[in-house]
Amino acid sequence: MCKHLASLSRPRPAPVTPSSFGCQECLEQGEGWVHLRLCMSCGHVGCCDSSPHKHATRHFHATRHPVMKSFEPGEDWAWCYLDEEMVASFPTFPEESASRHFEQPSP
Repeated sequence: MCKHLASLSRPRPAPVTPSSFGCQECLEQGEGWVHLRLCMSCGHVGCCDSSPHKHATRHFHATRHPVMKSFEPGEDWAWCYLDEEMVASFPTFPEESASRHFEQPSP
């Protein structure tokens, strides 16, 4: 396991607080998304690479924050962009996992 994912596997003092309950940029643009990802450095919520705008990956390129996790219900996997490594599960706080699939609000 890479050092970035390993650091998240140890007990952490506090959770990462999600920035929104949808992709921040897509909400601002009135766009939709497929799945959501949570940045484990700052809490930014962005859309996955199957979404048209790929905001989670764009966030990584802008910030170099290495690890994001799925922000979908029942999914605990995480991905390190720097080392291109994935873990199937790691310890999280309840607020770091979505209780339901968040969809783009209807106009």
